[in-house]
Amino acid sequence: MTPALNGKTISLRALEPEDLDFLYRIENDVALWQVSNTTAPYSRFLLKTYLENAHLDIYQAKQLRLAIVQNSDNQLVGLIDLFDFEPQHRRAGVGIVIDSIARRNGYASEALALVIGYCFETLHLHQLYCNISTENNSSVKLFSKFGFVKTGLKKDWNFTNNRFEDEAFFQLINQNSFLER
Repeated sequence: MTPALNGKTISLRALEPEDLDFLYRIENDVALWQVSNTTAPYSRFLLKTYLENAHLDIYQAKQLRLAIVQNSDNQLVGLIDLFDFEPQHRRAGVGIVIDSIARRNGYASEALALVIGYCFETLHLHQLYCNISTENNSSVKLFSKFGFVKTGLKKDWNFTNNRFEDEAFFQLINQNSFLER
């Protein structure tokens, strides 16, 4: 594994076929549908097909999903996604989910730090962005801790729990970008 994707307590790795059960559970967790804009369950067949194509390069697929695994026992604890990858504009969206039983252990922070380094140092991106419900204080705190700045607000953007919620747009601009502005 690339040293850039290894942290103190977790590592980021490519998805493997044996991740199917974890992926099936996460993708079909109704409590997470609001953050992923999912409205219907995923079949094992569809997710198995997805895993078979997960080897595609980020430049081909325009996305990359990495497994977050504990270094101590190689246990899968979450996923971190790069999506809407735009190499011409040198940007990508980022999203993260930690299994409910593994939360509050610092895994999200460590995974986000690793993926930021990977994006800026290996992919040479200029910026990362994310969309976060203003009600999701944990995610707002996490991304803000790493320098993501709220640059926009989408009013009444998502209909969740029988009411509309605002969604904030956060950006992290790479101040060390090798291109002059």
